[in-house]
Amino acid sequence: MDSPDSDGMLAEQLLRLTRRLQRIQSRQLEPIGITPAQFRLLRAAAHYDGPPRMADLAERLDVVPRAVTTLVDGLEASGRVRRAPDPSNRRVVRIEITEEGRAVLRSMRDARKAAAEEILTPLTAEQREVLGGLLTALVDGMPERRRC
Repeated sequence: MDSPDSDGMLAEQLLRLTRRLQRIQSRQLEPIGITPAQFRLLRAAAHYDGPPRMADLAERLDVVPRAVTTLVDGLEASGRVRRAPDPSNRRVVRIEITEEGRAVLRSMRDARKAAAEEILTPLTAEQREVLGGLLTALVDGMPERRRC
């Protein structure tokens, strides 16, 4: 039988792992000159077949639209995205990822693989498979809010 505080200890371990992942990601993003939040927005925009609306991004990231505006401002200033008018509704603005933004996404995919390898090094292939299954069960059990 589990101890009464085993769930609390598990939650603490997950938080510590999350913080470690965030530190590694921040260390990788810093030389590129992009914040973790901007990177999340780029990744979210890349999941759409075409340029998403700012409202779509706000919903996908589970943030207020003003937060998306601020992130897009920074990414646009660095040449990683551009605002484009919607062809069917002139009041709607769509966000297009530029080639510079795509290059950032490509380089970060490689960096994320390296970060995952760093964190997963102590695990055997079998343990990684089990962990993957457990994490999938947790993610699939989450409410349909944020999956970026």
